[in-house]
Amino acid sequence: MLRLLCPQWVFDNYEAVTPEFLKEHGVKLLLSDLDFTLAPKSQSEPDESLTRWIGALKEAGIEFAILSNNRSSVRVEKFCKPLGIGYVGHAGKPGTRGFREAMARYGVNAGETAMLGDKLLTDTLGARRSGVLMLMVEPKGGPDGSWNHVLHALQEPFKRKSAHDARKKNGNLEK
Repeated sequence: MLRLLCPQWVFDNYEAVTPEFLKEHGVKLLLSDLDFTLAPKSQSEPDESLTRWIGALKEAGIEFAILSNNRSSVRVEKFCKPLGIGYVGHAGKPGTRGFREAMARYGVNAGETAMLGDKLLTDTLGARRSGVLMLMVEPKGGPDGSWNHVLHALQEPFKRKSAHDARKKNGNLEK
């Protein structure tokens, strides 16, 4: 059970996940959480950095979509529209339904899919249960509120147990 809470890779942020890295790992579809993974929850539209990064993924032939547990689709739709990307809303992470729906939509299997996220109990557990490669990032904008500070502190031991910790602050490029 604890293995299901350990991401395979941990990065400082989404920009550290390159198209080359994804291709080396056979990834054809990158799913991503939105809030605190790609942008702070307070950011309603994608910034230029994210737009360039997703453009580089598309140029490399890697499909990209948001897999979100947001209760309302308004935020997700507003964020995805200028990027020209799709999403699966009400994904039900850590359940596998949203993952299966996204893989079916893009015509890929679990071995060709990766999940990018910042939370163990939704993103990581859902990805691991679905059999997709889990790429965890530090929360964009930092943890928001006292509960998120506690939650992110509790996640650290599991991040350190990941097979590969590519965070620069740890001086650890790979275990």
